[in-house]
Amino acid sequence: MPGSTPRYNPVSYRDHSQNNPQPYTSPSHPPHPSTKLTKVFSSPQSLRGILLAAALLPLAACKHYNMPDYPAGYREFAYVANSTGNTVTVLDLVYLRPDRTLKVGADPTAIAVNPKLDEAYALNTQPSDSTGSVSVIDTDKNEVVATIPVHRTPSALAISPDGLRAYVTNQGSNTVSVLDLKTRRAIASAPTGDQPAGIAIAPDNRSVVVTNQASGSVSIYAIGIQKASPLTLRATFPGCPGATSPVIMPDSAKTFVACSTGHQIMAIGLSMAPDSWALKQDASLNTDRLLALLVVGQHPTHITMKPDGGEVFVSNQASDSISEVSTQTNDVGSTYAIGDRPTHGVVSADNSALWVAASGNDSVSLYSIDDGKFLSSLRTGSTPDALAFSADQHLILAADSHSGDVAVIRTATKLGPALLTILPAGGTPVALAVKATQTKP
Repeated sequence: MPGSTPRYNPVSYRDHSQNNPQPYTSPSHPPHPSTKLTKVFSSPQSLRGILLAAALLPLAACKHYNMPDYPAGYREFAYVANSTGNTVTVLDLVYLRPDRTLKVGADPTAIAVNPKLDEAYALNTQPSDSTGSVSVIDTDKNEVVATIPVHRTPSALAISPDGLRAYVTNQGSNTVSVLDLKTRRAIASAPTGDQPAGIAIAPDNRSVVVTNQASGSVSIYAIGIQKASPLTLRATFPGCPGATSPVIMPDSAKTFVACSTGHQIMAIGLSMAPDSWALKQDASLNTDRLLALLVVGQHPTHITMKPDGGEVFVSNQASDSISEVSTQTNDVGSTYAIGDRPTHGVVSADNSALWVAASGNDSVSLYSIDDGKFLSSLRTGSTPDALAFSADQHLILAADSHSGDVAVIRTATKLGPALLTILPAGGTPVALAVKATQTKP
């Protein structure tokens, strides 16, 4: 094993927290992307951080942890929403270091990237007596370039598959806002149930699903092409207490919703497109319909779906377990025990691996989907919640909401998955998203 790895200097990055860029003090010879950088802790939690950093140094130096050889012009960043810091931290995933900090609105609680444009969007909840906003981030320059007002206490946002619109649920006004991302303005709103908490857009861009937490219901909207009616309420389904975390199948045929204050998830069939093959075979598919209420564990708070749509996995926070549900038969299959208070989960692109954050014991666990076996548990910072893969999925990132940092995990090495480093974020990181670009030489 070679010698020690250069340490990250916490002051040598661009700080845009006051919209006043500071010079970047780069070393004379910037590290190669394969160089591993370890955070130096200087907060009141320094004892725990220093011990963890010391443990990471020998790991970072091992040959088992070689990073990919990125092509010239490749850039990849993680955008981390820090709710108590009113900032977004930008992390460079090529060099594994902070890039800069962006000042956004008050209490950013969600972030999303545009699949078609070089933009990311931070959702700013703001105080309950004022309107919220969406900060538009240019991901090429990593700068905040616009702010779009929405309604009171926004809670979730989703970007349309074509990258032209964003939809924002507003808990304080019981509405969903429709944003035109080209003109960067709100163009319409529609009423929801009480305290809309989650939102999802169908891959065919025909339907929007909104979960209403306080009223325990699910609202289904039709997306309109005309500017006069961009969103029309199509159906409402009651009977899902604490409705949250909607997911939609890749063929846009079904949505699954977690009933977070109970022990069920709701399965709803979505109306199919008029010219679809499925509707031609079964005329009853032209309407939205309740398919099932499925019993899972206590307090299901998050649902993640396999990329192929074959199963969903439900994080049962009060039961310390995960439930596996077949999306074809609407049957609950296996239940897996996991660490204390599982929150978010993500599934690998090849549908083989499930990663779950256990916020109660500061870890991320890995399961094999094919046989349901527990494979590994890796320590993170304090209270991990949101998870995201890097673009090629050689890394998984965990936002540690209590310790104010992001754990970076290698998903595969010669020795199995391993914690690679921990990078600083801001106050209470609660959401993150990743954007990769390839610039022309």
